Amino acid sequence: MTTRLTTAFTPTQLDIIDESHLHIGHAGAQSGKGHYALTITSEAFAGKSRLQCHRMIYQALGELMQDNIHALSIKINT
Repeated sequence: MTTRLTTAFTPTQLDIIDESHLHIGHAGAQSGKGHYALTITSEAFAGKSRLQCHRMIYQALGELMQDNIHALSIKINT
């Protein structure tokens, strides 16, 4: 995730926290996919709506959203 997001957005801040351990017993945890909290600061998001920013992030993560990530909370700064 770090490489993809850094390449796509050249962030000045990028924090990815694996919160999977907080969801033990949850249906998503049983699938082996992770729960993550993302904080990202980038000028790439300036002037964009929250929905547009989320779509940009999902596009940058590509198949990771399907294969490796069950839940992703996102905090965006510009």
